[in-house]
Amino acid sequence: MPLLEGETYEIYRSELLKRYRHLLRSLDKDVSKDKLNKVRDAFDLAARSHEGMVRKSGEPYIFHPLAVAQIAVSELGLGPNSVICALLHDVVEDTEITLDDIEHRFGPKVASIIDGLTKISTVFDNVDKDHSIQAENFKKMLLTLGEDLRVILIKLCDRLHNMRTLGSVSENTKLKIASETNFIYAPLAHRLGLNAIKTEMEDLALKFTEPELYREISQKLAETKLSRQRYIREFIEPLRAELDKTDMKIVEIKGRPKSIYGIARKMKVQQIPFEEVYDVFAIRVVIDSPLFLEKADCWKVYSIITDQYRSHANRLRDWLSQPKSNGYEALHATVLGPKGRWVEIQIRSKRMDDVAERGLAAHWRYKEGSKSSTPQDQAFENWLSNVKDTLENQDLSALELVSEFRFSLLGEEIYLFTPRGDVKNLPLGSTALDFAFAVHSQVGLHTIGAKVNNKLVPISHVLKNGDIVEILTTQKPRANAGWLDLVKTGKARSKIREYLKMEKTKLAGMGKEMVERKFKSQGEVISEKNIALLMRHFQTTTAAEFYHKVANGDIKVEKLVLKDIAVNKSVSKPKTEKPTSPKKTQKVKGQIVIGDDFEMSYQLAKCCNPLPGDPIFGFITVGEGVKIHRTSCPNAQRLMSQYGYRIIAASWRSDGYEKPFEAILSVRGIDDVGIVSKITDIISKDMEVNMRSINIQANEAEGTFEGRLEVFLHSKAHLDLLMQKIQGTHQYIQVKRLDA
Repeated sequence: MPLLEGETYEIYRSELLKRYRHLLRSLDKDVSKDKLNKVRDAFDLAARSHEGMVRKSGEPYIFHPLAVAQIAVSELGLGPNSVICALLHDVVEDTEITLDDIEHRFGPKVASIIDGLTKISTVFDNVDKDHSIQAENFKKMLLTLGEDLRVILIKLCDRLHNMRTLGSVSENTKLKIASETNFIYAPLAHRLGLNAIKTEMEDLALKFTEPELYREISQKLAETKLSRQRYIREFIEPLRAELDKTDMKIVEIKGRPKSIYGIARKMKVQQIPFEEVYDVFAIRVVIDSPLFLEKADCWKVYSIITDQYRSHANRLRDWLSQPKSNGYEALHATVLGPKGRWVEIQIRSKRMDDVAERGLAAHWRYKEGSKSSTPQDQAFENWLSNVKDTLENQDLSALELVSEFRFSLLGEEIYLFTPRGDVKNLPLGSTALDFAFAVHSQVGLHTIGAKVNNKLVPISHVLKNGDIVEILTTQKPRANAGWLDLVKTGKARSKIREYLKMEKTKLAGMGKEMVERKFKSQGEVISEKNIALLMRHFQTTTAAEFYHKVANGDIKVEKLVLKDIAVNKSVSKPKTEKPTSPKKTQKVKGQIVIGDDFEMSYQLAKCCNPLPGDPIFGFITVGEGVKIHRTSCPNAQRLMSQYGYRIIAASWRSDGYEKPFEAILSVRGIDDVGIVSKITDIISKDMEVNMRSINIQANEAEGTFEGRLEVFLHSKAHLDLLMQKIQGTHQYIQVKRLDA
């Protein structure tokens, strides 16, 4: 952007100062003058450094770091140091300013945080490399996490603002950024207890990856808003009357609609339409209680509610006695409200409500001399300890680290107990061996078995929420390479690899001693030349591997006769294998435009079976050319977030070309006379659609049927019409498109 002049510059300058002053007003009034001067200095440096730069939307670039800083203050409650880092988070990456300049002006702590926020400059052009620039950047950011949580918090603010302004970028970039957000950043926000940010990120990601579904749910939420508000008032009125009779101070009682993403997820998992998602809203009761009365008052509210409405016995969730690992505390109950509708109720104190929205950021304690004293602080310390255990494993590639981090540290958790009653929280799917390493790494290495609820189980036993686990150990370590397939957590895997590496080093030392003794008996000495000769003969790539095989007995000591090996060694050149050509892809002209190329070869992905009219993207594979996926494909989020550099824009041509494509439908409903005949008539006679297979089964006991149809169609519009006609055959029938 050229430098602004005259009236345009005055408008820009006025808006810039307006946003900056709003940021200053958002800061805590107790911030010292020295800190405010630092903030002003950071703002001046950022404004000068980004002068003349614009975003894709045409907006001056400086407005972006200002917006990130505003989110950090207003939505996370962070302080002046975080504001300084937010204002400067892009200057090292995008301008001539260096980290040394930052450290000189703002100190080593600010420089360290900005270093964690600065992307790696390397670009991977070769798609054959098993690397992902996104994964490398995320790994770099994670490595600073142990030093300062603000790196992650500011990155989340940065990502949230990018998602809010994503409409200005290309379609391809939208898909990549939205998928990466849903794959890593939204789960990370959830783990840190940042519910508001997590929810907004998920909704925005859905808006760009599945726009039709997003619009459908948004529209239906708007259409049902008035009836929903009437029902909420009807539900709340008797509760408010009873709660007003108590001496508790009620901050709010209100109904809040569930997130669009949450509703979409329920529709997909349960395979139901919007109309059957009954819990599209939740009632929240927030009370103002002193810390020592919070739990008792929440249970008192629960008692009053269940006096009015019958509770669902299996849907009570007590996160008061045992808060979630991200610090979340609340009492959740489901009750039967008016008109026979189940309603979810969340009961919290004002403090709990603040933690629920701002998470561990609400417990920010990076102040000199402060110490952990709350359950939330302890929860963060435990989580951070697990992060460090995962990061300690230097053998993990960036992609492996991201996968490990996502499963072990961002996934759903279960709560387990030692025989003494100590609580351990582990990822869902963890085994008894994972639990052993959670107790202590030495306990894990010496494990021979376990008792779960007093029943003897193998170390591979998958644990369930609430299990009481006792670990059985022996004096000698039992860890072996097979254990890596039995554990799920990063800590366990890291400690097992560390032990195996140490054992391998120990064995290699023993092997070297054995080789030295053999050489001595032959009158030879260990030299690089002699060892290289032996390595070539026994086909090992490193000296350590050679020594390890000797110690293991894979290479017999009696065969280490240098004179015989030197005489018999082959001098012929090793045969070189002719490189195999990549698998040919189906070349079809005229259907799909890949980038600007009308002739590029491609294959339609079997995992999602795209139809003309579906939003699609191309993925450059290794050896199989370009694969075309739907943007709503089950694999899309992972591919876009981990391999964004392999994503390529793709679109259907709209020149009337038609070719049959396979689509799979799920059909279920109330069994009725002739229902199967009606469905087949619509497919073959009415719509003249070719069928690959049809499988419909009735459940006589329940009076229902369900089936799977594989048909050949020309486009998504063709599919939608077919589904609409099948849906119209009966009042109680559901039709859903399936992936492969």
